[in-house]
Amino acid sequence: MADPYNSAARPSTGHLLDDSMVTTALELPGFRVVRNLGVVRGITVRSRSIVGNFLGGIQTLFGGNITIYTELCEQAREETYRDMVKHARVLGGNAVIAMRYDATDIMTGLTEVLCYGTAVVVEPIR
Repeated sequence: MADPYNSAARPSTGHLLDDSMVTTALELPGFRVVRNLGVVRGITVRSRSIVGNFLGGIQTLFGGNITIYTELCEQAREETYRDMVKHARVLGGNAVIAMRYDATDIMTGLTEVLCYGTAVVVEPIR
């Protein structure tokens, strides 16, 4: 499959895009946005195996946290988050603002998880 972000990496902007440079807020404290690079996203579609559904069903009988589904959700969110950060880096961003998650059931047992935000170039406020 071709790279969905279809662009070569751009020159570094000075600050690396790491987890501290991703926020759900509309601004990043201590930095100012100098360029907006647009929406970036990561997407995955997940399903649980028959065995996973069976074990999850057994866990529902006892109540509480259904760990097999919790792990599946966390894996999907982590994967989409990393894809979104990669997309931002490819565009030349060193931060992502307004990051959000969304999930949609495509059909029974099949869920789409989307992580998206706005890739930006920021510089420290002097």
